[in-house]
Amino acid sequence: MITRTIRGILKGAAVFLGLAGAIALLHAFGLDSTLDTAWIDSHIRDHGLQGHLLYIGIAGVLTALAVPRQFVSFLGGYAFGAAFGTLWATVGATLGCMLTFFYARFAGQSLVNRRFSHRVARVNAFLSRNPFTMTFIIRCLPVGNNVLTNLIAGVSSIPAVQFFAGSFIGYIPQHFIFALLGSGVHVSPVLRTVTSALLFVLSSVFGYMLYRRYRIDRDLEETDDQ
Repeated sequence: MITRTIRGILKGAAVFLGLAGAIALLHAFGLDSTLDTAWIDSHIRDHGLQGHLLYIGIAGVLTALAVPRQFVSFLGGYAFGAAFGTLWATVGATLGCMLTFFYARFAGQSLVNRRFSHRVARVNAFLSRNPFTMTFIIRCLPVGNNVLTNLIAGVSSIPAVQFFAGSFIGYIPQHFIFALLGSGVHVSPVLRTVTSALLFVLSSVFGYMLYRRYRIDRDLEETDDQ
């Protein structure tokens, strides 16, 4: 199980390094200014409430379709800056969480129960101890699959409000790290990349400590992402 946790951390690190490397290349070749004509600038960045709502809606759909939350929050940081990028990415990811949760609860129960029956009981038992706190812990662990967690929680007996609240708070640390990285495309790229790298290391250590503290079993460990 420790090996799986380390693999989860390395997977997140690979995403981080890929995005950081892209920023470095853009600045090295003087191509960062070309992003000003990108789709996100034309429809979201500096487009007021309409841009914010469009980003949140797209973020919700993308995360519901299993697009990594790190990439979504990176784009949020690019569009809105570190603070608001974190906020709107978290709102969007929570919307995606709600979409998959309610799909499972009201439309996909038979499918989820049939394919993941052995995990539903484990997740239900784990989260039932304290739904808000346990959901927060799962979201902080550097392992697993976000969408699968939402689907399994949807067919469990977990109260929806506590699951969504725990998810919202638990999403914030990783979202801030990648939103800060995304905000460095145009502003202080070296400083923001280094800072976000240090925060990523700290969050990985924190997630690993939670893993050891609560001794997540293999099936539960495989149900959430960063």
